[in-house]
Amino acid sequence: MHDFIGLPAAARAEYWHDRQERAVADPGLLPTVLAMLGWLGRAQDLSASADGGVARHFSLLSGWSTSYPETTGYIVPTMFDAAERFSDDGLRERGRRMLDWLVALQRTDGGFQGGTIGQQPVVSVTFNTGQILIGLARGVRELGDAYRQPMRRAARHLVESQDADGCWRRFPTPFAAPGEKSYETHVSWGLFEAARVEEDADEARRYVAAARRNVSWALGAQRENGWFEKCCLMRPSAPLTHTIGYVLRGVLEAYRYTGDQALLAAAIRTADGVLRALRPDGALPGRLDDRWRGVVPWVCLTGSAQIAHCWLLLYGVTGEPRYRDAAYATNRYVRSTVRLDGPAGQRGGVKGSLPVNGDYGRYEYLNWAAKFVIDSCLLEEEVRAGDQEGAYST
Repeated sequence: MHDFIGLPAAARAEYWHDRQERAVADPGLLPTVLAMLGWLGRAQDLSASADGGVARHFSLLSGWSTSYPETTGYIVPTMFDAAERFSDDGLRERGRRMLDWLVALQRTDGGFQGGTIGQQPVVSVTFNTGQILIGLARGVRELGDAYRQPMRRAARHLVESQDADGCWRRFPTPFAAPGEKSYETHVSWGLFEAARVEEDADEARRYVAAARRNVSWALGAQRENGWFEKCCLMRPSAPLTHTIGYVLRGVLEAYRYTGDQALLAAAIRTADGVLRALRPDGALPGRLDDRWRGVVPWVCLTGSAQIAHCWLLLYGVTGEPRYRDAAYATNRYVRSTVRLDGPAGQRGGVKGSLPVNGDYGRYEYLNWAAKFVIDSCLLEEEVRAGDQEGAYST
């Protein structure tokens, strides 16, 4: 209680707000998406490092952080998707500014640093490089050859640093617990995206081979019930829904690239496992054990949105309504936590945890949370439109 009394007024107010009983009020798909895009714009403009990247978070304790290369990398495709959806050249320009900043940060070995600007040590990190590769590949698709060589350098770094069994061990992050990470299937997704825009067929084959090796290695950590070992930043016995979302999306993207039915079956096992933890109101506990039971009282809103997105992708592939309905409920729950008015740091922001003092992103609004919620909501809009026309598929 002493620590609580010492919190800033805004943090205390949000703490009490999150503990009030409330009916789930959905602000709506597009109003929420527009509010979140506004928040991401402010996160870019008001980053403490003022460099064109996106601030990692807005904290109710300390304000805007410095920019975060890793998540700025995969925010880039969200900017381009939203620019197309809303015919907004300003969002497209934001994506270009993010890319130019990232290219300037690329290290001599082709990799990208972990952590935020100003964090030490500054070293190449496999996971961060893979996430930025997603953005660089989209930059090539949208803006052309200016981003082709940075994309190739990042992809080659990943290919050349991979161990023979498909795991990446040489460039771990210094900001998580040591050890192998099955959620680096999300790195493999970056290689698949690079292969899609690579003009050199031999290079593209190298990217795909490395990506497939990693996904195959990760599937060795999947149990029969779909749960993955080695799938968390700090607590592998009870991984975050965030990192479960990473590993699931990576396996799904491997299926979408290759058409391998074994990969689809693996994704379904995990997706069905998470379904077992979903509450009727759309809430998912922030950490799940190996029997798919929630082990914490708070919700990781980022992971909820990632998994909802994966359920929607699976609905497009399988036509199974259980995935669509679960995704709608989860997205609705997450949207109900987003404010459409209020101070600049909170308006349109997505908290790390609900309640706000949960153990993930405590008292913070996270840039990647907004990104994943935008992505999932835009896909929900597409699914709803497709269902009305009777023709939705991915």
